[in-house]
Amino acid sequence: MDWGMANRMAQLFKNGRCMFMPIDHGYFQGPTRKLECPAETVAPLMDYAEALFVTRGVLRSCIDPMTSKPVVLRVSGGPSVIGPDLADEGLTTAIEDVIRINASAMGLSIFVGTQYEKQSILNLAKLVNEGEKYGIPVMAVTAVGKELEKRDARYLALCCRIAAEMGARVVKTYWCENFEKVIQGCPVPVIMAGGPKVADRGVLEFVHDGMSKGAVGVNLGRNIWQHDYPVPMMRSLRAIIHENASVDEAWEMFNNLKNECV
Repeated sequence: MDWGMANRMAQLFKNGRCMFMPIDHGYFQGPTRKLECPAETVAPLMDYAEALFVTRGVLRSCIDPMTSKPVVLRVSGGPSVIGPDLADEGLTTAIEDVIRINASAMGLSIFVGTQYEKQSILNLAKLVNEGEKYGIPVMAVTAVGKELEKRDARYLALCCRIAAEMGARVVKTYWCENFEKVIQGCPVPVIMAGGPKVADRGVLEFVHDGMSKGAVGVNLGRNIWQHDYPVPMMRSLRAIIHENASVDEAWEMFNNLKNECV
């Protein structure tokens, strides 16, 4: 691994672990609840994230350029949530713009098992080719289209392995039962996506389980910034990721911090 690539990877991980904060949802969902004004949403949370996962438009218009927070730049898109197929994505950002923005990594979605599987995997391969030229790592996101809701270990292991085989340096995927099978089959670091909101303790439980089975961190959005107490939730999750806290310890921490906010 060359120095530039190694340096960017080091920016994203603290002692080999990470907590990314995705605020890229608007690229297909529009003004998602609690993300109508991204600058206001991220302000109290920035100190607790290793990196932001964000589009270039929101980055330029809503994030202070004086920040030293690493950026994982979302570089895929195309269809909207009301379009015919979310899986029909293409690359949206030139490598020159990624460099101008000074992104630490690039991220895009692949849609294994959909009619756009080949297209999205070739998008990944093309992006990796460009990233390797300039020492910029790629994070592949194992997305799921409208027609493919199955998220079991066998399917996610397939998705993650394909992403790694294409050259992704990091893979973002969903937690699932038997998550160790996903980790065992993927030779690059795996971070967990959040997906739809779940119960407070449920978030802590699946993150703890995933970390215990080999994940290196999370990329959680809605389960944090749509929460009534986003900072307590984020700090409690950090305790699991970076301090090896148990679910009970993190749950106690969350409730104590929540009570301080009342």
